[in-house]
Amino acid sequence: MKKLIITGLLAVTTAAWAQTVVKVEDAWVRGTVATQKASGAFMRLTPSANARLVAAESPVAGVVEIHEMAMENDVMRMRQIPGLDLAAGRTMELKPGGYHVMLMDLKQPLKGGETVPITLVFEDAAKQRFTQQIEAPVQALGSGNTAAPMKHGQGGHKH
Repeated sequence: MKKLIITGLLAVTTAAWAQTVVKVEDAWVRGTVATQKASGAFMRLTPSANARLVAAESPVAGVVEIHEMAMENDVMRMRQIPGLDLAAGRTMELKPGGYHVMLMDLKQPLKGGETVPITLVFEDAAKQRFTQQIEAPVQALGSGNTAAPMKHGQGGHKH
């Protein structure tokens, strides 16, 4: 009986340590002008195990979606996608002109020097959801810098 209890506790402990973690690097959000109601968030995501980005949330936007930009009949089109598969140990870059997190129905203009809190929602291979909070700096319009380094929020996730 004692062996069974120890084996069970070890299995639970091992499962807890095997938690999928997604490393988020170089997150940034494009700044906006006063009347602009949408912007994009960009970053690099590297999961420790296969995962899927399935949603995102931010208090600065009424609607947050995962988008892709792709060429269709020689026209660049943007569309919402239901999720983005992330392969274990491989970095997926969310960048202008490609995959990105779209912030829409902005509640105020986004100015350079500010940070935008974003909650990323992932699913692991077992379809268990977990979240990760980041703080993405706003890249001022016209600064010419295509990627601003992430200063905060590389830390934990919660369930």
